[in-house]
Amino acid sequence: QVQLVESGGGLVQPGGSLRLSCVASGTDFSGQNMGWYRQAPGKQREFVASIGSLGTGLIARSVSGRFTVSRDNAKNAVYLQMNGLIPEDTAIYSCNTLVAGVAYWGQGTQVTVAS
Repeated sequence: QVQLVESGGGLVQPGGSLRLSCVASGTDFSGQNMGWYRQAPGKQREFVASIGSLGTGLIARSVSGRFTVSRDNAKNAVYLQMNGLIPEDTAIYSCNTLVAGVAYWGQGTQVTVAS
């Protein structure tokens, strides 16, 4: 069974940084494309970033220049480095992957940007 577990969220002041982690199990991680999404209160879930099996990353325009995505296949982990955080980044961040046509999601980690 595929499981995704996020960590690294928390409360940070505007301008601060956080690094989110997502560890996967139950799948051939090295061959999986991985995604990060977020959902703010009262808003639809939105794409943040993705990274392919070969390490090619894609960043949403709304966070481009501030967020980067990376992966460590040896640790079955994908990371989201978030710098220059602003209050609008406050949301629950979740990682995602697609295995045999089925989408899997982690439980999410809360990121709150406030002074």
